Amino acid sequence: MTALRTGRRAALLAASVLTATALAVSVGTAGDAAASPTLPVPVIEPEQAQALAAGLEQDLGQDRTAGSYLDAAGRLVVTVTDRQAADQVKAAGAVARMVPHSGAQLTAATAELDRSAAVPGTAWAVDPVTNQVVLSTDSSVTGAGLEKVRMAAASLGAVVRVEPMLGRLTTKLAGGDAIYGSGYRCSLGFNVHQGSTQYFLTAGHCGAAVPTWYSDRGQTVKLGNTANARFPGDDFALVGYTNGSTPPSAVDLYNATTRSITGASTPAVGLSVSRSGSTTGVHSGKVTALNATVNYAEGTVRGLIKTSVCAEPGDSGGPLFSGNTAHGLTSGGSGDCTVGGTTYFQPVTEALAAYGVTVG
Repeated sequence: MTALRTGRRAALLAASVLTATALAVSVGTAGDAAASPTLPVPVIEPEQAQALAAGLEQDLGQDRTAGSYLDAAGRLVVTVTDRQAADQVKAAGAVARMVPHSGAQLTAATAELDRSAAVPGTAWAVDPVTNQVVLSTDSSVTGAGLEKVRMAAASLGAVVRVEPMLGRLTTKLAGGDAIYGSGYRCSLGFNVHQGSTQYFLTAGHCGAAVPTWYSDRGQTVKLGNTANARFPGDDFALVGYTNGSTPPSAVDLYNATTRSITGASTPAVGLSVSRSGSTTGVHSGKVTALNATVNYAEGTVRGLIKTSVCAEPGDSGGPLFSGNTAHGLTSGGSGDCTVGGTTYFQPVTEALAAYGVTVG
């Protein structure tokens, strides 16, 4: 990376300092997830952290970094595999953390799991905090299927960690309230537009099952028709409004208020996020991984956002957001909002690009 590019990133970071001025960083080992630098480092806005992380990861390449995340203090941590890379991260103003596995090794491990462990009820994603691929199994994975998964993980050694998930992995589709059609209930994601034409986004597994959507249980007030749905593989759908309305670009907070949505981005690992849905209202948690692969009974979906936010049937398609920024559409997960669980989201930026539509 040139001195000019390093200087620009350092300037970007310095401009966004909230509570600290020193740019010192510490270089720890993979076991030092909780280690702190001896001097404070800047806390930056999530969008700026994402831009800085993306630039550093592109410059370093998969052999020299295994990803990045926001730590509990809101600092950007970039994993590195050599001291020169650590110096480069330090020059840009972020925290460098030495790890044993490169991004290339983690990517190779996920590719092997795609080939050898694609059993319904499993999911995997790279966890940059532990520098491992986390392979999750639900309660339906037993017998020969469980043995297949365990053998695949064992063949990859310490780069993969197997852990159980609560309950069963399902798409969050149910019959009931919110947006309805064909006996199903889902949740509206984000209102979007293409010029003056109005649409909304929801989950692909909802759109694939429902051609016409209504705003009431009796299906007397029509909202619109599904224009396109992608599931499995992806999990997003586009619905064109047919009622002549110009809906607001906002999210229902289920407390008689709404949150305006003015933009969209892919969230950083560690970012605090919220989800709104017609079954459980608003719940919050953190992003724990990106580019997750989930093997539903209906098929495999790749490239999802993994979170610690809970969800239940009927929340499908609902929005994932932070502040005024759209991040994702509820796809599925395990557990519930009583005992907790894991929920996966379709990145909204992919849906926006695929359909040529805009939020805000």
